[in-house]
Amino acid sequence: MRTWIAIWATALILGAAADPGTRVVLDAHNCYPYDGRWADRIDRALSTGTPLAIEQDLAWFRDPRTGLGRSLVSHEKPKGDEPTMRRYFFERIRPIVERALREDRRDDWPIVTLNLDLKTEEPEHLAAIRDLLGEYTTWLTTAPRTANISDVQPLHMGPVLVLTGPSDAQRKGFHDAVPAGQPLLVFGATRSPVRTNYHRWMNYPWSAVEPEGQPHAGAWTAEDEARLHKLVADAHRAHLWIRFYTLNGHDPRDESGGWSAGYNFGSEDAARIRWRAAIRAGVDYVAVDQYELFSETLRRERSTR
Repeated sequence: MRTWIAIWATALILGAAADPGTRVVLDAHNCYPYDGRWADRIDRALSTGTPLAIEQDLAWFRDPRTGLGRSLVSHEKPKGDEPTMRRYFFERIRPIVERALREDRRDDWPIVTLNLDLKTEEPEHLAAIRDLLGEYTTWLTTAPRTANISDVQPLHMGPVLVLTGPSDAQRKGFHDAVPAGQPLLVFGATRSPVRTNYHRWMNYPWSAVEPEGQPHAGAWTAEDEARLHKLVADAHRAHLWIRFYTLNGHDPRDESGGWSAGYNFGSEDAARIRWRAAIRAGVDYVAVDQYELFSETLRRERSTR
C-alpha cells in the first residue's frame, strides 16, 4: 500500500480545474439512444466542447438464449440490442482523450466526466463495469483505496472522471471490492455533505431548490436563490462537487426531443433563468437535455464576468 500511496503523492494531483466550485459544466442528461432514437445525443453533447459531463444509464441484460449477461446503455429494461458503454461512450471519446494525453495540459482535467446512472445493481453488473473501467485506467481520475474510507487521499487527475450514485451496493462494488492500495476508478455520491475517500459529490433533484417541481414552478424568487446558494455552499465547504437535475424548458407539446415532462419548466425563458442562477451559484454540474442552449447560456455568462 505504501508503494501506491508514494506513487500518488509524487504524481500531479488535484488541479485547480477539478476543485469543487471552480467551474460550471454542462451535464448532458440521458446522453444515449432511447427506443432506437436520438443516437446522436453524444455527438451533440461533444459538439458543445469540453469540459463536459455525459450521463450514461446502464442496465444488466441476461441473454435468454445463452444465459450470458452484459451491461447495456439503457433507460428501461434492456431488450438486448442497446449499445455497450465501450462502444457508445469510451470508443467515441477516444480521439478526444488521446489528444488530451498527448498534449498533457492537466490544468483543465478532467475534460470529460462520466456520470453513471445504474438502473440495476447486480453484483455481476457492478463487477462488469469495474472490469470495463479497468481497461481504461490510464484515462481515469483515480485515488488509492485506503483501509479506512475516511482517510481521504488526493486525486490523481486523468482526462476522464467517473461518478456514480450513493447506494450501498455501488459502494461495495466500486470501493469495498477494491483491495487496499489499488486505485479507485469510480467515486460515489454522498447523501450528506461529508466527503470520504470514495464519496466525492452530491446529486440533487431540482425539487431541493423549488419543492413544487419544474412543471409547477412559479417565478424565480429570492428565497429560491438563497436555497440554491446554501446547498452549493454546503457542498463546496465539504469539498464536494454538486449536481442538480434536470433543468429543461420547452413547449410541452413538443415531444421531438424525447424529454421527460417532469423536468420541464414549460418555456426556454423559464429554464434560462434557472440556468443563469445555477451558474451564478457555482453549481459544478448542471444536468439538462437542451445541451446546445445551455452551453450558449454558459458561454454568455462567462463572457460577462
